[in-house]
Order: sequence, then C-alpha cells, then structure tokens
Amino acid sequence: MNHSPTFTLLEAKNWQDYELLDSGDGLKLERFGKYIFARPEAQAMWSRALPLSEWNNVHAIFQPTAEESGGHWVEKKKLPEKWEMTYPLLNIGKLKFDVMTTPGRHLGVFPEVASHWDFMADLVQKANRPVRVLNLFGYTGLASLAAVAAGAQVTHVDASKKSVSWARENQTLSGLSDKPIRWIVEDAVKYMQREEKRGMKYDGIILDPPKFGRGPKGEVWEVYKSLPNLFEICRACLSNNPLFVIATLYAVRASAIHVAQALGEIMKKYNGNMDSGELVTRETSANRLLSQAVYARWSAK
Repeated sequence: MNHSPTFTLLEAKNWQDYELLDSGDGLKLERFGKYIFARPEAQAMWSRALPLSEWNNVHAIFQPTAEESGGHWVEKKKLPEKWEMTYPLLNIGKLKFDVMTTPGRHLGVFPEVASHWDFMADLVQKANRPVRVLNLFGYTGLASLAAVAAGAQVTHVDASKKSVSWARENQTLSGLSDKPIRWIVEDAVKYMQREEKRGMKYDGIILDPPKFGRGPKGEVWEVYKSLPNLFEICRACLSNNPLFVIATLYAVRASAIHVAQALGEIMKKYNGNMDSGELVTRETSANRLLSQAVYARWSAK
C-alpha cells in the first residue's frame, strides 16, 4: 500500500558526548567527547557566531585538498590515537565506541544518524518477535549495535576490512560480544545478489551508501546508477512482515522526496508509513540548523 511521505527535519537530540558548537564561512566546529575539531562544511553559508578565539582553541583542523574527500588533519593540541564515546540508546543502555581522526575527514561516527538508531531500536523492542536486520555499508557498526542491543539478529556488511574490525571492537566495548552479529567484508551489491539466490529474508534493512566507492575486488559503486538496482534486490530479500527500511544519502543532489519515492516503489505492497526529510544538527552557539544528509524510512503500521 503506497502512502505519501511526511517531510521531517530530524534531529538527534540525545547526544551528550557530541556537540555542534558553531558553523559558518564553510566550516563547522564540533566536540567529540572532550576534543574539539574544525572541519569543512560547504553548506555553512552564513557567518560564524563564536569569536575567532574559540575557533583557534581546537585540537585539530581538517585541511582539504582539491579531491572531493581528500586532505589531512593538522593537529594543534595533543590528541590520543583514539578515545571512547558513548550514546544513550533509549531505555536500553549506552552504546560505547572508539573514535579517531581518519584520512577521510570523518572520526568513525556520524552523530546525526543517531535518531535512526533510536527509531529502529524502538521498533525492534516493540515487535515482540524475532527480528532479522541487515545493515549495508555498515561502517563502524553503531547502527548494528543499536539493533542487536534491542534484541535483533544482525548481518553487518561493509567493503572495508578496517571498518569491520573497528565495528567488532565497538561491539566488545559496548558489552555486546555475546549478541548475534554476522560480520561480512564484501561488496554490498554482490552480497545481496547471493542473498537473493539463497532466499534469505530480512525484517529490517539499513542502507547508508556512499556517493562513490569501491568494493574489496574493485567493484564500483556510484549512488545514482547503483542504488536503484540495490533497492530492487532488497525488495526480494524482505520478509513477508517487514518492520522497517531506512535509507540515508550523503553528499548528493537528490532530494529526500526522490529517495522516498524510490523507496516507496519497493514498499508499495506493504501496509506502512513513509517518513522522509533531512538529518539536521542544531548548533549550541546560534541555534541554527545544519543539514547533513537526506533520508527516507518506511515502517510497518
């Protein structure tokens, strides 16, 4: 059954270890744990609210190169190789995970997607039945940990062996080592093609694809060309009684409406609700909203 999506500016409001301190002039100032970082943010087209002294009081600044995601960190104060952060997941407990600076300007967590963690953990808890969840492009595993902490069985897929190792370490940090997560280092499309042939079914699917990427054997991922095909394979791998499907897209020109319509195509035979919009973070300095990604998510009625 097809439903018109609602449009939402979705904030992750439960963070204590993360804070968007300020943004402007193409930059954002953030706190990860007790450490402060400045990173490029092209969409911050306004002026900075905090004085320059605050912006100079950082532990590291990311200096981009001409390449879209290239660059390096310039350390201004002594940083540990990695440090621990936590996220309070609903009434379940705290997720614990390591963060660190990486060559790709990220630190191992995308704080704005935490609202998805709460959303799906709540659905899994309330389902009162076994729930099988698939996390594609799972990165450092925080969505996988949220789902398994709520009681789901999880399959986590990422093409990066390093990211999967990091995710497994986060599982141990969170005290969830005894919980059922299958860790798969594989190209997402190839893995799903095999899952379809095997007749595997999932009650929940999380898709967090990059704009561009390569699989472990050189497989090319281009979001506009590759995502429609992956959506179709996901449709074939949905159970008869799915609980949710969540898709989040970063650094693309697609509207949330487009993502919702594409997702709606594969969910039209199911009775549920479609929500779409932007993942936003609110500054603590000037109370402005910074849009980080577009998303669409379907959930069962």
